[in-house]
Amino acid sequence: MNDYAQKLLDLLFYSAAVTVLVAGMIILSYVLGERHRGRSASEPYESGIVSTGSARLRFPARFYIIAMFFVIFDLETVFLTAWAISIREAGWSGFAVVMVFIAFLVAVLLYVARSGAFSYVTSGREILKVLHRAKGERP
Repeated sequence: MNDYAQKLLDLLFYSAAVTVLVAGMIILSYVLGERHRGRSASEPYESGIVSTGSARLRFPARFYIIAMFFVIFDLETVFLTAWAISIREAGWSGFAVVMVFIAFLVAVLLYVARSGAFSYVTSGREILKVLHRAKGERP
């Protein structure tokens, strides 16, 4: 058996083992898991506070945009950490590349800030208006 066939067989065995393990865990959790059918089991309850009202509020898209910005700018720490670990091997050329990367991120951050993507104060007021309307109050 050549090397390629052996690697393919190893991959197939590994995939089968992972599939069996995951299926076994799901089946065991279904068989051994508890089932509560009481009235209190179907009510939402979080952090010791019984919910009041619906959780189906519409949030403006700006809140989701902020979350996407967080994910994007959080990934930069992964790249910078990898660079910091290999700083000796990267040398001055690696330093120059990282400076261009940081300059690009700063430029994007300034563009996003100047475009008003981080100002969501008016959207917060809109959410409060929706909450007051849902409760039947006047804003």
